[in-house]
Amino acid sequence: MRVATDTNILLRLVEPGHTQHSVVLNAVVNLRMLGHALCVFPQMLYEFWAVATRPLTANGLGKSSAEVDGLIANILGDFFMDPDGSAIFAEWRNLVSTYNVLGKQAHDARIAAAMGVHGITHILTFNGADFARYPAVAALDPYAVAAGTRP
Repeated sequence: MRVATDTNILLRLVEPGHTQHSVVLNAVVNLRMLGHALCVFPQMLYEFWAVATRPLTANGLGKSSAEVDGLIANILGDFFMDPDGSAIFAEWRNLVSTYNVLGKQAHDARIAAAMGVHGITHILTFNGADFARYPAVAALDPYAVAAGTRP
């Protein structure tokens, strides 16, 4: 099975001092040991860049663009990248109108749209509630996956 990897997972994975780093690392290792392929979409990397380069005082990681570019290179070496395309926009538009998606929730709708277009049903995320409205998306909690209870 292919599993999408949410931006919050990527951010914790690159911060060894974060309290959730080991949970994420164990979840990723467990999924790979079970034979699952972890993937990202360009949107996750755009979001990653935005948070990683934002100052610490603004809830970011405070990293330089060169540091973040290197981190993204590492991510691209460790995760499959599924491409963007016009089909994702069409699916996103369908989802936001069908589920009355408003405001910032449109970003998660775009991830759900990309998952649908690429035939991916599961996403590893700390924000499972953000995807609950989409019946075709199953959120995997990193704590449960790290403990070996999912998927």
